[in-house]
Amino acid sequence: LQDFRLEFGHHQGRTSSVWHGGTATIAQSPGDEVWGIVWKMSTCNLSSLDKQEGVEDGIYVPIEVNVHTQAGKVLTCRSYQMKDYVSGPPSPQYKKVICMGAKQNGLPTDYQEKLEAIETNNYAGPVPIMEEIEAAIKADKINSA
Repeated sequence: LQDFRLEFGHHQGRTSSVWHGGTATIAQSPGDEVWGIVWKMSTCNLSSLDKQEGVEDGIYVPIEVNVHTQAGKVLTCRSYQMKDYVSGPPSPQYKKVICMGAKQNGLPTDYQEKLEAIETNNYAGPVPIMEEIEAAIKADKINSA
């Protein structure tokens, strides 16, 4: 995604009760880029995705962006931008999930290094959703073996 940068923030200044830190958004920024994965999905699933992304709660707003693929195509895609946020670092757990996704999906190494360098808020308390993710990954590895 060209001319955008990855940012982290708290919607209306409130820390995420799920992740205990700032959560991701994208902001227009000429010359910058954000790498990610494009998922193809049916439009009948959009309301479910919007709900997951907090659209009905007014946290994120869907936006249309032009994504340049490594194959040289330009795709019109749906992304989400946080409304009304105060910048703030993510928890180490949230950053870990983002970095794991970047690695799992083979994003460019220099972009992965940029993600690894993101400063966190050093939150060390429990993050139940992180425990669920790690348990699912462990189960998947056992089932794949």
